[in-house]
Amino acid sequence: MAKQDKKPRSTIGKIARRTFLIGSVAVAGGAAFGVWRYKTPYGNPLDDGLTEGEAALTPYVKIDAGGVTIITPRAEMGQGAQTTLAALVAEELDMPWADVKIEHGPPSKAYYNAALLEEMSGYPSIDNSSKAARARGLTQIPAKFIALQVTGGSTSVADGYEKMRLAGAAARRALVAAAAGRSGIDAAELTTRGGAVILPSGAAIAYADLAMEAAKIKLPKALELKPKSDWKLLGKSLPRLDMIGKATGTAEYSLDVRLPNMLYAAVKMGPMIGAKLRRHDASAAKDMPGVKGIIPISGGVAVLARNSWAAMQAAGEITAEFDVPETLPSSEAQFAAFADNFNVDHLDSTKRNDGDVEAAFNGGDGVIEREYRVPYLAHATMEPMNAAAHLQDGQFDVWIGTQSPLSVQQAAEKITGLGAENIHVHTMLMGGGFGRRTETDYAVQAIEIAKAVKGTPIKLTWSRENDTRCDVYRPMAMARLKGQVKDGKAHALDGQFMCASTMSSAMSRQGMPVPGADSSTVQAAWDQPFDIPHYRIRGYHSPQQLPLGYWRSVGASQNAFFHDSMMDEMAHDAGIDPLEFRLQSITHMPSRKVMERVAEMSNWGGNLPSGHARGLGFCLSFGVPSAQVIEITQSGEGIKLIRACAAVDVGTALDPRNIEAQVFGGMSFGLTAAIMGEITVENGAVVQGNFDEYDSLRMYQAPAFEVAILENEPHIRGIGEPGTPPAAPALANAVFALTGQRIRELPLGKSVDFA
Repeated sequence: MAKQDKKPRSTIGKIARRTFLIGSVAVAGGAAFGVWRYKTPYGNPLDDGLTEGEAALTPYVKIDAGGVTIITPRAEMGQGAQTTLAALVAEELDMPWADVKIEHGPPSKAYYNAALLEEMSGYPSIDNSSKAARARGLTQIPAKFIALQVTGGSTSVADGYEKMRLAGAAARRALVAAAAGRSGIDAAELTTRGGAVILPSGAAIAYADLAMEAAKIKLPKALELKPKSDWKLLGKSLPRLDMIGKATGTAEYSLDVRLPNMLYAAVKMGPMIGAKLRRHDASAAKDMPGVKGIIPISGGVAVLARNSWAAMQAAGEITAEFDVPETLPSSEAQFAAFADNFNVDHLDSTKRNDGDVEAAFNGGDGVIEREYRVPYLAHATMEPMNAAAHLQDGQFDVWIGTQSPLSVQQAAEKITGLGAENIHVHTMLMGGGFGRRTETDYAVQAIEIAKAVKGTPIKLTWSRENDTRCDVYRPMAMARLKGQVKDGKAHALDGQFMCASTMSSAMSRQGMPVPGADSSTVQAAWDQPFDIPHYRIRGYHSPQQLPLGYWRSVGASQNAFFHDSMMDEMAHDAGIDPLEFRLQSITHMPSRKVMERVAEMSNWGGNLPSGHARGLGFCLSFGVPSAQVIEITQSGEGIKLIRACAAVDVGTALDPRNIEAQVFGGMSFGLTAAIMGEITVENGAVVQGNFDEYDSLRMYQAPAFEVAILENEPHIRGIGEPGTPPAAPALANAVFALTGQRIRELPLGKSVDFA
């Protein structure tokens, strides 16, 4: 790895007014405030659907007689994003946390995710050179043009960190100016506290009482954001804004939506996403109790009934034929094809090529070669795909858990023929997303059904079998690695990574081509912070079989297993402690620090009880270095997980407890995949259908978790995904330390028994 520029983290000081348009407009009983980037081509989405006497200018903050409502533009699927985004605004507004209310942003290009394309800059996240910074900045141009309103890629906090704080700062400055005008006291003598402007006498004027005057204030030329030393909310563990609703069962998901005279839909699905219905026979289903109709739709045949159970039972009685690929080989046949495709005809990218690996390997000594592979994986969200929809009187409403509400709106425009102003997407809480809810397949079906029974509200719920067999999967993948240790250090590493293109598969369903190579094929392999003299990483493409999609941590989920397992093998083959071996090659300080911290937490190198062993895993993904140590023991029922330690570096920790929860969840997700996750293909179809065949880690199987959060990275990072990749190599390395068996294929449960 070339030496990186060591520059201090840039701080946001004064923001020129020409860069941002900040405004407030009076409404009945209040005003709306916010911040808007200069020359934006998109209007304010809050203007749509306003009733008489209401107005809105900016997209993030509303203040009215009822208090402050913060518009959070990213979806909440259990990761706590809405709470953290709201805290960014509330901090600058000096709002009491107990008074904060939130709403999900409506579908709008105005809420595009500017951070989503940064990983495509061509520079590893640890490169802090001015050239890399410019390249990352340039990605905001296509991000703005494409305007993806997407929650994913661990980008919610990075994208909102500046804009949400500015929204709060703009509103606060206008309110203070309004209070100064009313009281005749210089604004410099006024302060804010508890959702009010405080006069020198101690008198308080509530924000809502100042709304009318604040709307007329001439905006300042510059804004100053609070320094970190003055934060009262940020950096603290805050009560989640969705906590009470979820704890009491009053939180509303799309599954909970009930409308008068609603009909319930289930679908007879094809064997995979994109399979087209050729013919069907619903004669056995149409007269079943409760059935109200049979409707051919995209991807299958829908049954409408008085309840979901009746609809699902009837769907099971429909016989149907679908157009599918003529040949869909078994999993083993696909792996065999992979083995034949490591050649120049299938070379997709050479993202890293330091030194001369061929010349290094010609030295001969200390060279090892290994092959690894992983299966397809399903998302298996606890809440299956579902949506409620109603088309009536030229208005269309859909209630849906989605990571991409604008995509749902665009699908509804195409299907119903209505304009966007007549389509209302109500983004609901989600029982898990993990990338699956970036897709619109289930939304399209719900829209088609609602259109077919115009005037009647419907609720579509996929069965668990549909959800598992018609997923967009994490690709099966294979890697071949060759390494050399010389003088006790990694001297050469050549990695070849093979899978079908996730991005091509996913983007093709959106009608968007992917130019060039798929960076996710070698994600978390080429950009790792190891300074190895001879270091080459190549990606190879294979033909797509099953539809592929974004799975939590995307390519890092498999590549961390490949890359870090090889690092562990090189260390053991050379007789070097695995931690020491990795540290010898890492010059990136935040990565060193997480490794050292997790070693301290786990007492790495210290004595263990008889029959216990530890394994180390490391991966830098989405800009976050994450190190994990898994401790296991051999019980009478199989290998038991005892303890799991993790250290991560997010740059700036806005909510430590929420970060800890995300790392905990990410590790659990990764351990599930490592132990038992496997989607297989036989006779042209997915075998697994329900949780009895595609299980998850249970509470009694889970280890005790401990998480350390560091703040040495120069940039703020998200944490939804980086906890997942190191889990599989850490566990596999622990199994080797315990049993002497080196397992190079996931899931590990195929090779050893787990309690």
